Amino acid sequence: MVNAIIIFLLIGLIIAVIFLSPILRRKRRSRMQKLLFPGLWNAVVENNLPIYLRLSPAERRRLQGHIQVFLAEKEFIGCGGLQVTEEMKLTIAAVACLLLLNERGEYFPKLRSILIYPSTYFVNQTVAIDNYIIEERRDARLGESWTKDQLILSWQQVQGDTQNWSDGHNVVLHEFAHQLDQEDGKAEGVPILPRQSDYGIWSRVMTLEYQQLCHDVQQGVETVIDSYGATNPAEFFAVSTETFFEKPQQLLQLHPALYELLKNYYQLNPVKWIYI
Repeated sequence: MVNAIIIFLLIGLIIAVIFLSPILRRKRRSRMQKLLFPGLWNAVVENNLPIYLRLSPAERRRLQGHIQVFLAEKEFIGCGGLQVTEEMKLTIAAVACLLLLNERGEYFPKLRSILIYPSTYFVNQTVAIDNYIIEERRDARLGESWTKDQLILSWQQVQGDTQNWSDGHNVVLHEFAHQLDQEDGKAEGVPILPRQSDYGIWSRVMTLEYQQLCHDVQQGVETVIDSYGATNPAEFFAVSTETFFEKPQQLLQLHPALYELLKNYYQLNPVKWIYI
């Protein structure tokens, strides 16, 4: 009888923890979002995020709150002898949290650790050339997003991207867009959308735009969306996100349907930041 009571109580405790955990997490995050943003942190973000001062006061305050939650929940690990600094953490968090200004409520939930290399890093990769030949390659990389719990960045590339904001290339935006895409466990260029009806619109617009980019790349036509987006639909979403934030005016003019789709998804209109 005693054992049965203990088991019953343990089951009840487990159920309570499962039920209350999301509620407690939301309350904890809400408290962190309201904390005073340190002046030194603000100076670092202002210096390293070119569009920071173009955000509205409300957007800046939301970004500050998201940064504080992000820094509290994610682990930063230096690789290749790199000593991770507060500036590195703040810079990466600030750019990544731009993707969360729409109050999605989550903070890249599958991501636990961000690995930072000083510059380009190399990985060994096995590639099947045909049915009988396998080749080992040593690939140079600047960043990658894993479907499980890690994301990798080159700090040199992060610095270069923040200093050249309007060139359409940003490794942090790119890899964290992959994180959004991978929240459902798949990397296919389709993040979790608010409504079931949104998926049809997403598929129609993204498919047409992806096919157009593939055609333009094959024909050697210069495009505002980087040609790497023609690799596959997942890369197209990540590259389109870079373009949306860094070249919003050009994307709106040349690909209005794609701009509107991303505007609705991110609940942001980066074009307005150009004129403030």
